[in-house]
Amino acid sequence: MELLYKKEAFDIIGACMEVHKELGSGFLEAVYHEALLLELKNRNIPFKSNVKLKVSFKGKELQKVYFADIVCYNKIILELKAMNGLVPEHESQVINYLKATNYSLGLLVNFGTKSLQYKRLILTQ
Repeated sequence: MELLYKKEAFDIIGACMEVHKELGSGFLEAVYHEALLLELKNRNIPFKSNVKLKVSFKGKELQKVYFADIVCYNKIILELKAMNGLVPEHESQVINYLKATNYSLGLLVNFGTKSLQYKRLILTQ
């Protein structure tokens, strides 16, 4: 079975690895976010930062909105963390972003550990 958006996800994760290799762990999430935007631009990966996500309930749009850290290729949500490790709540956050956008793939990336952590999360219909 072929991975969803395999090349695009590979390219994004490669950019994340480069940022982690250069900065290591220990910075705030905002530092990794800014550095990653530069790396995505250097690699010609199309992206939008701090993307507003609208949430609906029973067909009605709610006033409360969320912001995805980065959306790449207009189809992949990238959620960044700089923590000791990933927890199930982080995965739930990405899944909820996928539901709000109807996108199918989210990448959860943690820069806060010695080795870069990342997870591919797929929204199944």
